[in-house]
Amino acid sequence: MDITHFAKQRHATKAFDPALKISDETFAQIRTLLQYSPSSVNSQPWHFVVACTDEGKAKVASATAEDYSYNEAKILNASHTLVLCARTGLDDAHMSNVLEQEQQDGRFANEDGKTFQHGVRSFYYDLHRYDLKDSQHWIEKQVYLALGTLLLGASTLEVDCCPIEGFDAKKLDEALGLREQGLTAVVIVAMGYSSEEDFNAKLPKSRLPQSQVFTDI
Repeated sequence: MDITHFAKQRHATKAFDPALKISDETFAQIRTLLQYSPSSVNSQPWHFVVACTDEGKAKVASATAEDYSYNEAKILNASHTLVLCARTGLDDAHMSNVLEQEQQDGRFANEDGKTFQHGVRSFYYDLHRYDLKDSQHWIEKQVYLALGTLLLGASTLEVDCCPIEGFDAKKLDEALGLREQGLTAVVIVAMGYSSEEDFNAKLPKSRLPQSQVFTDI
């Protein structure tokens, strides 16, 4: 497989065909792509809300009223709409949960290895929380790593996507009850299959040449 073919082919889908649905089998692969996304020190500081019913998608679309109304149809007509959420902090419960999962998955040869991993993860979180004072920004960077994994991975499954930052995060947090769970919405991804009205599908891709974006040393 030539992965660059999919990188060149994918685009931000501007209109979805509401009659075309992602199969359960294909969407199971999309879930796994997100589950196995990389994150700094394996912190996994995210949660993903999946809306595949009309009611669920309407809840997500409620955050596009007024200033962001141009995104409503994308969300409603998509087969599935995902809300990629960031944790508002890495509390002890989350840190312990990740650590215990790592142990279950056999990542530690002994207890010292487990203690070391916990120390490294805590060091980096505390660095961003107390010294650099950018912990939320650092956490959201990890969510965007998951977004990149999702966009490229979905294209290899021939699923069209549109990442959406044009929404009212406060309204969406309220609609989905996210803040009570220690979460906040970062980006929406509408997923499905392009319709004939998707003008962006017909346009050539445009990127700066490699000579301008690479320096070989």
